[in-house]
Amino acid sequence: MQKILIIDDEEKLRGLLARILGLEGYEITESGDCQSGLKRLEQEEFDLVLCDVKLPDGNGVDLSKKIKEKYPWLEIILLTAYGNIEDGVQAIKNGVFDYITKGDDNNKIIPLISRAIQKVELAKRVKQLEKQLSQKFSFESILGKSAVIQKAIVLAQKVSPTDATVLLTGETGTGKEVFAQAIHQASKRSLKNFVAVNCSAFSKELLESELFGHKAGAFTGAAKDQKGLFEEAQHGTIFLDEIGEMPIDLQAKLLRVLETGEFHRVGDSKTTKVDVRLIAATNRDLQEEIKAGHFRSDLFYRISAFQISLPSLRERPEDLEELVQHFAQLYAIKTKKKVQKISPDFLKTIKKHPFPGNIRELKNILERALILMEGDELDSSYLPLEIQYGSENRVFSNSPIPIPDSHSTTLAQAEKIHIQKIMAQTKGNKTEAARLLNIALTTLYRKIEEFQIG
Repeated sequence: MQKILIIDDEEKLRGLLARILGLEGYEITESGDCQSGLKRLEQEEFDLVLCDVKLPDGNGVDLSKKIKEKYPWLEIILLTAYGNIEDGVQAIKNGVFDYITKGDDNNKIIPLISRAIQKVELAKRVKQLEKQLSQKFSFESILGKSAVIQKAIVLAQKVSPTDATVLLTGETGTGKEVFAQAIHQASKRSLKNFVAVNCSAFSKELLESELFGHKAGAFTGAAKDQKGLFEEAQHGTIFLDEIGEMPIDLQAKLLRVLETGEFHRVGDSKTTKVDVRLIAATNRDLQEEIKAGHFRSDLFYRISAFQISLPSLRERPEDLEELVQHFAQLYAIKTKKKVQKISPDFLKTIKKHPFPGNIRELKNILERALILMEGDELDSSYLPLEIQYGSENRVFSNSPIPIPDSHSTTLAQAEKIHIQKIMAQTKGNKTEAARLLNIALTTLYRKIEEFQIG
């Protein structure tokens, strides 16, 4: 129930308003002057204040300024017997929702209060979403108690409040974007945009246009002016993933932005200024890329002033069980299943896997396992076959799994059943099925033909 505080020295009018608004479903509290009104605000949380302009111990216009300074989310409607333009203008400057005359506007008061309350509810919802977003991308959301991951978290927490450029290094799937989001959320730029772009996903021409925008007519198909991602990230953070894949001639333009905060849109002679923090990430050895002539040394020194190396999953085996528990529950909700138990055999088997794809691979494995799971216990039979058999003998090899001939028929049957279940779950979407099976799409097509899966 929304709560309204009425501050008015006219007891009869105050009581009438309280009865009317009470019938509308609002919870009403009354005060007769500025001091008692301020005391009430300290004791309880309200959504709206209805306040008379002329009070025994002060002026409602001045009081509204004090209230908004201390309780900015509160909406205030000022009531006056004799309205004047000067008070009305000052009231609006103080941030009140509206300023109305008593008597003449009785028919307007209920819908006006309703609109003010709606604004308060929207503000509360936005605040709650911001809180949820902050929690989702905070450092507390990064799982793991191992020394190597905690070291990376401490470094990231130290650099977050600054505007320093950060370079995140590590294998694919180690959570570089998760760290970038956490750094942004813990920074003074957290209320502004976080813009992420994968440099390996575009050609040189497209990447330049994506990052810096273009003028109409700059190239075929450029029908109108287009902002780039640097402008979208103004006063916020831009995350350049796989920066090692950026074409070398485009690296010079990026270096200029970092050094001067200026760039030109594609096809434009006008300089555009931006204030953006850069977080970059790569799974390549950039110093080796410099030696090979693929990466500029001056850009490397500019972006690597504060470097954080993220550990692979193999380097933090003590975190694996916590990660399995977390993602199992996450995908249980997604797949509408209930995980009562994760068998010791499941954990023992999965701990032998080297995880070349790191956390991203673990997530895919658990999503697939939950899709296949029957009952409420997650056991090793729901793991991909290459993990069930021989993972201890294969670290990064793509060679066939060494399984005795006597088991070949049973294994083939099991493989067919696995594929059929995944295909049924994805409703025939072969691309999604291949992702969950952790195999190439061409391999899936070959298996479908081999097992004659309809």
